[in-house]
Amino acid sequence: MGALDRIKNLLPWGNDPAPTEEIGSDGPLTAMVIVAHPDDAEFLCGGTVAKWCAQGWTLYYVLATSGDKGTHDEALSQQELAALREQEQRDACDVLGVKETIFLGHPDGYLQPSIELRGEVVRLLRQYRPDVVITWDGFRTGFNHADHRAVGIAVRDAVYPAVRDHLYYPNDKADGLDAHQVNEMLLAGTEDADYRVDIGDYVDTKIDAILCHRSQIGGTPEEVKKRWMERARASQQGRIVESFKRVSIRRSNRPVQPPDEKAAETVKIEPAHTPS
Repeated sequence: MGALDRIKNLLPWGNDPAPTEEIGSDGPLTAMVIVAHPDDAEFLCGGTVAKWCAQGWTLYYVLATSGDKGTHDEALSQQELAALREQEQRDACDVLGVKETIFLGHPDGYLQPSIELRGEVVRLLRQYRPDVVITWDGFRTGFNHADHRAVGIAVRDAVYPAVRDHLYYPNDKADGLDAHQVNEMLLAGTEDADYRVDIGDYVDTKIDAILCHRSQIGGTPEEVKKRWMERARASQQGRIVESFKRVSIRRSNRPVQPPDEKAAETVKIEPAHTPS
């Protein structure tokens, strides 16, 4: 499947319900986008990122790999491709307004939702302290890249409960990184979207960011942009959205107990919709 063809699965057009935009309604927040490969985020949430940056949010990108397998050019080595795709990702982040781009350097195609990967994510969350995290829906049942599943699962396990309980990865505390509470997760590439962001004013910026991934995009920039805009105009309601599954994490107050009494911790994970 070509990169542009993925749009049908990742960016619903026209027939979705009206977007609900509750996150950040009280003012700009800090968000971290954690994905597997360069270009993942631009397809999944480039419009949302552009919108949030324009609204004054602080955005960080974390790439688990540098996409060192994604080419049909036999003249390119893995190292050359990784360097090329890292620069393409930085260029895309400059277009969107992302503050910092972080590469973890894992080999493309070999990600596992390991304790080590989860620990890397926990450390970054404790360091940058985002309010919102966007990542892949690692539990999607449909066809999906193994790296997408792995990073989605690792990030979800990092957000709950590891990052907010100090006894997980205690070396972080020794390094001055305190436990942290992430309040919202948006799972992208999901089959169960219940949260939508209207990106109509930012679709041009999203396309410009996608076009930075020159090694992955076929056709001239003019041809690519024309195809995207034609698809947008073809929507029946003229609405362009990016869709996610929203997970809101809330931690109840823990009462102080005498040392000889066992205190049970209560944690509520509240989805944005009522479970069926």
